[in-house]
Amino acid sequence: MNNKEGNNKGKGPRANSSRPNSNKPKPAMQKRAQGPKKAKPITKVEEEAAAKAAKKPNQAPKRQKAADEIRLNKYIANSGACSRRDADIYIQSGNVKVNGVPVTEMGYLVKPGDTVNFDGAVLTPEKKEYILLNKPKNFTTAFDEGQEYRNVLELVRGSTNAKIAAVGRMDKNTTGLLLFTNDTDMLRKFTLPSQKSSKIYQVSLDKNLKFEDLEKINKGLVLDGHRVFVEDISYIDNEPKSEIGLKLRSSNVKVVRSIFEHFDYDVLRIDRVSFAGLTKKNLPRGNWRFLTEQEIINLKNV
Repeated sequence: MNNKEGNNKGKGPRANSSRPNSNKPKPAMQKRAQGPKKAKPITKVEEEAAAKAAKKPNQAPKRQKAADEIRLNKYIANSGACSRRDADIYIQSGNVKVNGVPVTEMGYLVKPGDTVNFDGAVLTPEKKEYILLNKPKNFTTAFDEGQEYRNVLELVRGSTNAKIAAVGRMDKNTTGLLLFTNDTDMLRKFTLPSQKSSKIYQVSLDKNLKFEDLEKINKGLVLDGHRVFVEDISYIDNEPKSEIGLKLRSSNVKVVRSIFEHFDYDVLRIDRVSFAGLTKKNLPRGNWRFLTEQEIINLKNV
């Protein structure tokens, strides 16, 4: 007896079944043979819907905006820290906290009394203002020169309710560009001796400036024990040689006056025609304007 016959012999009636021999497994067996049923792939739309439905640990639930609430990115921009677009980047990266909790939600609404911490610093809710004035004569930045000379703040009165101050000082005879702001960081920045922004002055002297004196000034000089670096000095085209263009980093007008007095020239007028890249273009004498967002960014980066 061969092995095939011996194996069939002990199987009883099932072995002799008259059913047709089929290699196809039964339905139940077929399911087992295929293994567990594969899950239907989740589409991108379903993923986004699930993500929105899930409550994220560092995000507050969306709520209806109240009249006294403000979007977080606008709050940051109003505080003068950066633009709204840059604020969104800081928010997404987790560098913004509200009441000590990191917030990464773009539409998060800040309520009155909330404490906003931006990249390690607490922001103040007051909007930062930047106002450029083309100052006329007979106005001064000082408050102690008597009633005969009016203060420059009169010229920008009504421009803002913020408590602004002039960047640097100007006496009654100095005209030209004068910046006002309530940004204490910027006020401090432009009064530091190490600040690097250039200012251009047109100086009117009582007599022609000698060429040898112009060269000496161009090389720099020491005033009151401090070295003064002059970036450029030149005669003004089509003007008498008593009209001088001077470029240097100091925003202190007294330094400009002292430079020429050091060489025995009397300064009749000083007009600041450029301040850290800002010019008097389309700004008549006595008028003011708000800086653009790009101008503010440029000032912060000089």
